[in-house]
Amino acid sequence: MKFDELGLAPEIMNAINDAGYTTPTPIQAEAIPHVIAGRDVLGIAQTGTGKTASFTLPMIHRLMKGRAKARMPRSLILEPTRELAAQVADNFDIYGKNTKLTKALLIGGVSFADQEKAIMRGADVLIATPGRLLDHVERGGVLLRGVEVLVIDEADRMLDMGFIPDIERIVKLLPFTRQTLFFSATMPPEITRLTQQFLSAPARVEVAPPSSTNENVSQLLISVSKSQKLKTLKKLFDEEDITNGIIFCNRKRDIGDLLNALQKNGYPVVSLHGDMDQHMRLKMLDRFKGGEATYLIASDVAARGLDIPAVSHVFNYDVPTHAEDYVHRIGRTGRAGRKGAAITLFTKEDSKYIDAIEKLINRKIDVTKTNITPEDVTSDKEEKAASKPRRKNDDKGDKKGREKGERKGLAAFSKNKKEKKQASNAPRSTNKPVQKETRANKAPVGFGENIPAFLKNAPE
Repeated sequence: MKFDELGLAPEIMNAINDAGYTTPTPIQAEAIPHVIAGRDVLGIAQTGTGKTASFTLPMIHRLMKGRAKARMPRSLILEPTRELAAQVADNFDIYGKNTKLTKALLIGGVSFADQEKAIMRGADVLIATPGRLLDHVERGGVLLRGVEVLVIDEADRMLDMGFIPDIERIVKLLPFTRQTLFFSATMPPEITRLTQQFLSAPARVEVAPPSSTNENVSQLLISVSKSQKLKTLKKLFDEEDITNGIIFCNRKRDIGDLLNALQKNGYPVVSLHGDMDQHMRLKMLDRFKGGEATYLIASDVAARGLDIPAVSHVFNYDVPTHAEDYVHRIGRTGRAGRKGAAITLFTKEDSKYIDAIEKLINRKIDVTKTNITPEDVTSDKEEKAASKPRRKNDDKGDKKGREKGERKGLAAFSKNKKEKKQASNAPRSTNKPVQKETRANKAPVGFGENIPAFLKNAPE
C-alpha cells in the first residue's frame, strides 16, 4: 500500500512526498482510514512503528475544514513528557505546512504568557502535557468544550507517571460526541479499564503483540560486578561499530557520575534527565541529534517516543526495575527498518528484574560475561574514583596546601590543649566563684596568633 491510497488531502500528500515517505507503516495503513472515517481507535504497537503519523496525518485532513476560536482548541493531544509533546508539534509543522492550521504547545519549562498568546489566537491543534493543560484550564485560559478529536498517546507511560487522575479530569471537560484515539505500547489492566471508559466501539489496530520487541534489534546481557561496569562500557564503546548510542541509568545521581567519568576520558557525551529545564533538555537533544555528541546518557524520560532514527546502540547501564521500560528503552534503536543493538549490563542483584523482562517479552536474551578482570579495575585510578560515591566536600580547596598549614596549627593546638588541662587541674580558691568557660574566654592567650589563615576564615 502507498500513502496516496489512503485518501489524504493533496496538501498533506505534498508534505509527505517532500518528507521523502512513500509507504505507510502497518499501524499507519490500518489506523488512518478509521480515523478519517470518524471512528474511535485503539492502537497497540511497539515503540518506533510510526504511531505519531497514524494520528497526525488524518487529524490534519479532518481539521482542514473549519477554523478555531480563541481559547477553544478543535483537537487535543495529550503526551506524558515535554519531549514527546514537542516532537508531535514538529510533526504537525512538517505534515501541515501546506495548510493554514494553527497549533499551540502547552508544556512545562516555557513561559505561561507565550502559551496564552498562542491559545488566544485560536489553536486548531492543542498539544499538551496533562499538568500544564490543567494549569491553563484552572486559570480560565483554555476552554475544552469545542474539542472534536482527543488523542491520548503513550497511555501506559501516562499510567507509570501517575497522570491517569489528571486525564480523567480533562476528559470530563470534553464534549461527549468527540472522536477519541488511544495509543499504547502495552495493555496493563488499568489501561484496559480506561479504554472501556473513554472509547465508543473502537476499531482495534494491533500490529505487534503487546510488549514485543523489534526483531531488528539484537539483544545481549553482560554479567558484571558493580566495579566492572564503567570499564566494560568503555570497552564496548571502543570495540563496537557505533554510530551513536543512548545510555540509560535509573538514577539522576548516576547520570551525573557517569557523565563526568566519560567526559574525563574524552568521550563526546551529553546527558538528559527530568530535573533539567526545557531549554537545557532541547539543547542536549540538539547536540546529540546533530552529531556533536556521540553518546546521550539519559533517564527513562528519553525512553518513550523520542525519534532519533540513526541510533545504532542502546546501553542499559542499569537494568530497569519495570520490565515495560526495557521494551521502550531498546525501542530507541532499530527504528524505521534499521538494524540496532541493545546491550544490558547486569549484576547478581538484577536477576529478578532480568527474569521479569524475559517473561514480559516472552524470550530468553543471550548472556555473556565481561572480560574485564578485577585487576583491570583496581589498576585504573580514574574508574575507582568514578565508582566511589561523591562526598559533599570532595572538591573543596587544595589538599596539599591545607596539609602544610594544618601541621603548623596542630602543634600550637596541642600545646595549648595541654596548658588548658593543667590549668583545669590546679586548686581553685574557695573565696571566688568558679568562672564558667564561655566562647569569649575559651582559648588561652596567644592561641589565635598560631591559627593558620585558612582556619581563621573558616565558618564556625
